[in-house]
Amino acid sequence: MKRRALLSVAASLGASLAVGTLISGCSTNSPSSSGGSSGPVDLTFVSWDPHMDSIVNIWNAANPDIHVSLVVPSQGADELVTKFITQNKAGANPDIVKVEYQSLPALISNSVVVDIGGYVPDIASKFDASALAQVKFEEKIYGVPQDFAPLVFFYRKDVLDSLGLKVPTSWDEYAQVARAVNAANPKQFLGTFSGGDPGWFAGLSQQAGANWWSTKDGTWTVAVNDKASTKVADYWEGLVKEGVIKRDPFWSTQWSAEMNDGTLVGWISAAWAPAQLPNIAADTAGKWAAAPLPAWKAGDATTGIWGGAAMAVTTNSKHPEQSAKFLDWLNTSEEALAAQIKTINIYPAATKGRSLPELDKPPVFMSNQPDYYKMIGQIAPSARSFDIWGPNATLTFGAYRDGFSTALQNGTSLSAALTSMQKTTVDDMTKLGFTLSK
Repeated sequence: MKRRALLSVAASLGASLAVGTLISGCSTNSPSSSGGSSGPVDLTFVSWDPHMDSIVNIWNAANPDIHVSLVVPSQGADELVTKFITQNKAGANPDIVKVEYQSLPALISNSVVVDIGGYVPDIASKFDASALAQVKFEEKIYGVPQDFAPLVFFYRKDVLDSLGLKVPTSWDEYAQVARAVNAANPKQFLGTFSGGDPGWFAGLSQQAGANWWSTKDGTWTVAVNDKASTKVADYWEGLVKEGVIKRDPFWSTQWSAEMNDGTLVGWISAAWAPAQLPNIAADTAGKWAAAPLPAWKAGDATTGIWGGAAMAVTTNSKHPEQSAKFLDWLNTSEEALAAQIKTINIYPAATKGRSLPELDKPPVFMSNQPDYYKMIGQIAPSARSFDIWGPNATLTFGAYRDGFSTALQNGTSLSAALTSMQKTTVDDMTKLGFTLSK
């Protein structure tokens, strides 16, 4: 889940970006022009998931008329988005692409992917509203969700137990526990605020009720620095300045070392974290536990989302119907979901996948919490994302990295950095020709 430095697809390829509504100008294939074939077809599928080849082989063995060839890219997720937009003009894209949720609107805007709703008419019954919202734009379906990543609070159970501290259920309690941990050992902290992970901050803002983008009748509203997001920024700034929360970015060498040696005894992360912890904090296996994200209001189960991806069919595909059929199998059939849980460690977006026996056992790193996936299953229905990701979300993410990292380094206002993100996002969308509300 490590994120590379984000580049603006919208800015670098602004001339090709559709203007007006997000969907305006997108070319799509309808079911009547499905590109069907009377003989076997070969589909090309780009995915960076480890062990995806073994799952593709299951499909190919059972479906000789629709053969899928897997391509593992050398580029990162953001570089791939730029590549797909560029290749689209030359008709050189593969049939199927994997794309992170926040980047899908850029592909839609640039007519890179097609509406597949006509090929998977029952898709709405296979996902809950939060998962389906990641691929649904103006009532059209532009992909099939693969995984779902609600935010969760991970903590060192051994440390909190030794200090007699209860797991915080509210953000006020989280601050109190952070102070108690640091007071007991000034070299120990309940967590860190990462200036390098915009998706993480977006998830925290989602929980608080933020909605950075919305669109109606061709007019966009941008609210990156809304009250909810500002509340989140001010809360974490207070803890950082108080000195009870660190300010090291996730995924750095220092952060990993501190997670491993016990300097950091908590991590606000997502459902996929147990698959990453062995590489981050190998010496702490069996010492972590997970709990629902602390709430802003008592009894509120809402959480945000950090990460996750969908798979989409490209405009260049000559076989969109067959491509959609494969994606439907890959992301909704019990056979394929079970294989993805075992080999890729996903938490399925498809509701059917969340009750598979493969989730009865906890991740190896969380062997001390046998109900781990049961807890995630209880949290998932209350997870919310933005109503829609903006067409230049990658630019907004880049502005977060620049602004928040600088603010943390200099000790300046995080809410001011949020306002700068708002201006950067609005200025870019205006430059690209989108109609924005005043």
